[in-house]
Amino acid sequence: MKKIYKLFVSAGLLAVATTGCTDLDVDITSQLTEFPDSEIAAEAKLADVYYAFRGPLGRRYNELMEFQSDEFTGISFDSDYYNSGENAHPTLHMLTPDDPTVDWYGTITSGITNCNKAILDLGGEDEPAAAPALAMRAFYHFILMDIWGDTPILDHLLDENEAIDRSSRPEVAAFIEADLLKALPNLSKDSNAATYGKPNYWMAKALLAKLYLNWAVYSCADVTTYTPSMANAKIDDCIAICDEIINNGPFDLSDSYREKFWPENGSHIKDFIYAMPYDRITAQGMTYARFRTWRQMNSLDPSMYGFKLSASVGGNMAVNPNVVDLFSLPGDDRNLSIVGGPIYFFDNNRNLTTNPVLYNGVQLVFTKDITLKEGSIPEELNTGKDVNGWSQGYKSVKWFPTYDDYVNGRNQSNDVPIFRFADIILTKAEALLRGGKSTTGDTPASLLNQIRTYVHAPLFEGDPTLQDILDERGREFFDENWRRNDLIRYGKFEDDWALKHVVNPNAKTELFRRICPIPTNVMNVNTNWKQNPGY
Repeated sequence: MKKIYKLFVSAGLLAVATTGCTDLDVDITSQLTEFPDSEIAAEAKLADVYYAFRGPLGRRYNELMEFQSDEFTGISFDSDYYNSGENAHPTLHMLTPDDPTVDWYGTITSGITNCNKAILDLGGEDEPAAAPALAMRAFYHFILMDIWGDTPILDHLLDENEAIDRSSRPEVAAFIEADLLKALPNLSKDSNAATYGKPNYWMAKALLAKLYLNWAVYSCADVTTYTPSMANAKIDDCIAICDEIINNGPFDLSDSYREKFWPENGSHIKDFIYAMPYDRITAQGMTYARFRTWRQMNSLDPSMYGFKLSASVGGNMAVNPNVVDLFSLPGDDRNLSIVGGPIYFFDNNRNLTTNPVLYNGVQLVFTKDITLKEGSIPEELNTGKDVNGWSQGYKSVKWFPTYDDYVNGRNQSNDVPIFRFADIILTKAEALLRGGKSTTGDTPASLLNQIRTYVHAPLFEGDPTLQDILDERGREFFDENWRRNDLIRYGKFEDDWALKHVVNPNAKTELFRRICPIPTNVMNVNTNWKQNPGY
């Protein structure tokens, strides 16, 4: 595989661009020459490898994924929550290199550095004990490549004065595949509390399936020329992985849909192949409910959740009308992922009651359509600083909070799944529709109906189309950070939705926005790089 290295600027600055981390300068004489044969020793070496993604996933990555997709509009309330466009810019596909939603690049490169340290300490890439670090290195490269396209292949610790160029997206995709294939034979097939939140065999397989499903996107050298009609050379490989997970993996759809995302979730959830653990005290950073809760809900006692909120909330994430329309299947458990129209209280079991939520003596009503304040600057997506403005758009309640969250900085204990068994099922359905060969009796309809059955939605009749699968993914994985990825693969990232094209008509044609701008501070350090085209 081609790798391009260039001695230009201090190598350590690549990973410290946004994190301030200075641990890239490693005294090689301090490294182990022989790895101690102990699981405890190996785990100690891997302690810094697993959780570099926790911070971005808890907020900024999540905001980027949700606002750039058709799921949410980032509204503001006069001066509240505009913040120089941090939510409006991704919503309107007007991102700049200075927006905070892309300012976490260095966090991920620091995670890769930790992987490379662990691999070195564990005796090198061929040592079985290094397999978890190899899998995580692949995962971190996947995140960088998916968001930013061309990415530096960081397969070693950089020397003092070494700078590395970005490799092409197809090269990075091949590197990710190679790391995963090397790691897989030495990864544990256990899926339990001991392996939860860590890279095991099934996590690596699920990542490989996601890579292969998007292979036509990632193997396209120019992101602006990708179309969904392009051949995917890995589609049968994708199906084979899905079959292995479906037939041999320890996963199923037995968990209640809504409860999977509540703060009591964890290693017992059979749908979770790989998840990021959060804890309001010991593993902080997940604050989803803060931005999805109606702006003045903390002024109510109790709030609509059934308890008093002891801290303020944002209310700036408004669900787009087209997504509201997806949640209309009779009896579908997923319909309760959002609330809108007249608002009612939830009880102690998190079920909706018929008791109305009142504000100043009047029942709250969230509007389906999102209307901007008359006379406001359109690019600010300002709905106004009053009960009408705060109530624009339905709200997500998928990530249900607790009272204790709000007395601990609004940090939640809801673990966030990254790969789910349900995703594997719908991935196989899509791959079959994209021309892959079935090796079992599964059909797109039978696979889709596995999902419909466990959420108590009506069974699909007839033969589903790719659009039907995309719609089902919209219901099943709403507010889970995958919608942007789906829309790009389907060629629908530039489609009309909500206020995007009303405010920014250029979003229809600016195909370069399928990847994001490199943050300014990263570009300032890596002066041998060129900014992504268009930014």
